[in-house]
Amino acid sequence: MHAPLASPPAEAGNAGFGWLAIARIGLVQASIGALVMLATTVLNRVMVVELGLLAAIPAGLVAWHYAVQLGRPLWGHASDKGNNRTKWIIGGVAVLAAGALLATQATVLIATSFVPGFALAVLAYTLIGAGVGAGGTSALALLASGVAPQRRAAAAAVTWIMMVAGIVSSAFAVSPLIEPFTYERLVVVAGGLALVMVTLTVLATFRLERQAGRFGNAAKDLATPDFRAALSEIWHEPAARRFTIFIFVSMIAFSMQDLILEPFAGLIFGMSPGESTKLGGQHQGGILLGMIITGIGGSAFSGKRPDGLRIWVVGGCVASAIALGALGVAAINGPPWPLGINVFILGLGNGVFAVAAIGAMMGLAGAGENTREGVRMGVWGASQAIAFGLGGLTGAVGVDLARSTLVDDGAAFQLVFSIEAAAFLLAAVLAVKATGAAAMRAGVQEVKREVFA
Repeated sequence: MHAPLASPPAEAGNAGFGWLAIARIGLVQASIGALVMLATTVLNRVMVVELGLLAAIPAGLVAWHYAVQLGRPLWGHASDKGNNRTKWIIGGVAVLAAGALLATQATVLIATSFVPGFALAVLAYTLIGAGVGAGGTSALALLASGVAPQRRAAAAAVTWIMMVAGIVSSAFAVSPLIEPFTYERLVVVAGGLALVMVTLTVLATFRLERQAGRFGNAAKDLATPDFRAALSEIWHEPAARRFTIFIFVSMIAFSMQDLILEPFAGLIFGMSPGESTKLGGQHQGGILLGMIITGIGGSAFSGKRPDGLRIWVVGGCVASAIALGALGVAAINGPPWPLGINVFILGLGNGVFAVAAIGAMMGLAGAGENTREGVRMGVWGASQAIAFGLGGLTGAVGVDLARSTLVDDGAAFQLVFSIEAAAFLLAAVLAVKATGAAAMRAGVQEVKREVFA
């Protein structure tokens, strides 16, 4: 029988989540990623290329959905206090799906009536942000609190790999289904995707929380601190503060190409919506491979020394910068540049960086004396969300300004890709300190306390 949530501490014998349960949380992450892919890649491309809107318009909508995610710490705190993260996960994904469907309808409406269509889009992306924030934060908090400390980094890698796999598979599934492209076909495909992802989330979380162990503060039955006290505690921890700043800067670099990659493929390489969606899938495929490589190799290094993930974070940032420099060259040359290979390599570097940073995040998630995982993951999730919003908006607005100033699409994209490459190099410098031995020691000490208590 499954152990109830109120069972004795994990240290007394409950091993918590096994790999099957971890994979089920990964299915939730995959569902979230698939629905977000529709809003941030497919609809973004349709607005810029098919509707001829400024890239800043869909970028602003995507930035708004990240701004809504500033509520992540509150949602995480609520799931800490409620002792029922499942309802937050399912509810969040359902709201996300409703927002994705509404965003699709808004895109269709914009084609004939901009003002009401844009107003509907603002509401839709508000729902998307709320759904991602509530569902995603609660899923990560459940993972962090239900997995033994020594498994947290590996569990994070598994769930993120599954999330990227969900993005990749949905991109490759959607791309042929929307060809030949019509707005009616897009609405039908979006509806099918939403239904499948919500159903998958419900099945994946069925009775899952009963299997969770009780680790860290949950094992000690400490009362969840009030929200302000939780935030204050995190910000006054040097390791947590440095890591929050690193997440912010690195994720700006990570997200700058998100909203311009498919318009770049359409404007410079003449790709159709289906072809550019497939290109996005190649990028995510590279991320997936990078995560797998780092999940295997990084575990060996991080197991031997507390700062073992540093080389992977730095290496991923540098590789991403080099690939972006190559994309700058592609922007000037155009076809027959091997764009698919270039984008795949960019994804590879992104994946190496991302999973190493996630491993460090999960290692620190159980640190601290009073703050439970929901708030801690919420704070880092909020930092990531702000950075993603600013990064995507900066990339899109930068392209708009450069296109109007330089009067050359290729030169405009080259400039923005170069700036993004420089941002990745800055992130690599910050990573040296943020993922160093001092920053990781808190997580290692927490593991020791849990294992030897």
